[in-house]
This record gives sequence, C-alpha cells and structure tokens, in this order.
Amino acid sequence: MAVGPWSHVARPGSSDGIDFEIKGQELQFVEIELDPGESAIAEAGSFVWKDASIDMTTVFGDGSGGGDGGFMGKLLGAGKRLVTGESLFTTVFTHHGSGKARVAFASPTPGSILPIRLGEIGGTLICQKDSFLAAAKGVSIGIAFQRRVMTGLFGGEGFIMQKLDGDGWVFVQMGGTLVERELRAGEQIHVDTGCLAAYTPSVDFDLEAVRGVKSMIFGGEGVFYARLTGPGKVWIQSLPFARLAGRMVAAAGGTGGNRGEGSVLGELGDLIGGNR
Repeated sequence: MAVGPWSHVARPGSSDGIDFEIKGQELQFVEIELDPGESAIAEAGSFVWKDASIDMTTVFGDGSGGGDGGFMGKLLGAGKRLVTGESLFTTVFTHHGSGKARVAFASPTPGSILPIRLGEIGGTLICQKDSFLAAAKGVSIGIAFQRRVMTGLFGGEGFIMQKLDGDGWVFVQMGGTLVERELRAGEQIHVDTGCLAAYTPSVDFDLEAVRGVKSMIFGGEGVFYARLTGPGKVWIQSLPFARLAGRMVAAAGGTGGNRGEGSVLGELGDLIGGNR
C-alpha cells in the first residue's frame, strides 16, 4: 500500500494495528488493509468496496466485542448509539483469506476524515455525534454528556457527544477543513459549538456568553460559544453539516442556520443560539 500524508503502515513484527490510506481531498474515503483474521468495524451505510475475501457481518451495538454483558449489555450499547444519532447496528468486516485484503469506507459529507490512534491520546476521544466512520475492531462507541447545567441547556451540538474508547485506530468524519490545536495547561480558545469537532478528555469544555447586547442580538452567532481550556488536543471543523444543511434549506426558501441539535430547549434553544 502506498504511503501518503494520511496513511499508516504497520511495522513488521509489531502490534502497530491496521494499515490504511485516506484518499481524496474534499470528498474523502479511507482504504483499510487487513491481514488474515483481522477485522474492522464501520458505521452502517459507509461501505464503498471490498476484496472478495473479506466477509461483511451486521451486529447489534458497536461490534467492539469487549465485555460479557450478554444481550442486556449489547442493548445498552445500542441504546447509547441511538442517542448519538447512529444506527442500532454496526458492520464488521473480517478478512478470511490469505495475504492482504482491502476495504474502503467513505464520509457522507464534504470534509475530512481524521485518523487517530486512541492509545496515543490516552485511550479516549470525545467528538460530535455522527462523527464516527470506522475503526479497528475493539474500539467501544459510547456517549459523553456535558455535566454542567449551562453547557447542557445551551450547548447545542456540544450537549450530547460521542465517546470513543480503546487503543486502536479510529476514523472520524469532520466537515470542511480541519484544524488541530494543542492547548497548553490553562490556555483557552473560543469556538462555535458547531465547529468543535473533537477533543481529548483532559480539555475542559464550558460555555461563555457573547459580550455586548448588539453582538448577542445582531451578531448571528448565538449567545454562547464554547470555551476550551487546556491541556489537551482540540480539533476544529470549518463547516459543520448542520450549518451546510441550514444554508441549503434557506436557499430553498425555508429557514436555516446553525441548528442546536443537541439542545434540550428545542425551539427556544434555536432562538437563543441564533437560529430563529
């Protein structure tokens, strides 16, 4: 497999994980290379193509294969996926032949596919719901609720997020152009809640009110933005899908904007968030 700027080739004799390469610019897909007996999991509907020696199986839950919770454990895992807007089912792709075999998955929206090895960032990644695309088998997909009352009420897309746990590779889809920031201890940045794509658990996520009455009423950016405090890593996307969809609806004659899909206040949350 060719090595590109977004690729990884395992070292011989090591447990370095799966090989992969991300192809394309604005409409990307990830091509994963599997050894015999190796598996990858993917979000339902993301499959593009595979070699014939790779079998495809649909499983209930996240397909991580970790734990012995039986049916109730699988039901709980599937329920967590449903809360974050994902399907109850995950597809597992396993190479049952010899030699190398490849399978490809594509992002459903224009943007970037971010590859992250969880073991290198502490084992956990928190990202926006609907972000998960694919992963090495064994990665667990859960939910992360914002515990602060203000963040929960007005956090918009940032209220309910996905939590990916494990030590293998994960591939998450981001909208538009992607920027990675490494925050030092105590360092802060302010980000639109929809543009906050992912962050490590060591980063403190809270909301801060926009200063100035005119900015709140006429700024069009909502009343709150995300305040992120280091240490840790933050990934920022330039074009959240909700913003793109809002523009498309507005162009078609409806109403659009940066929708706060995760807000528990519903229509009132849209008004506060600048969407009405």
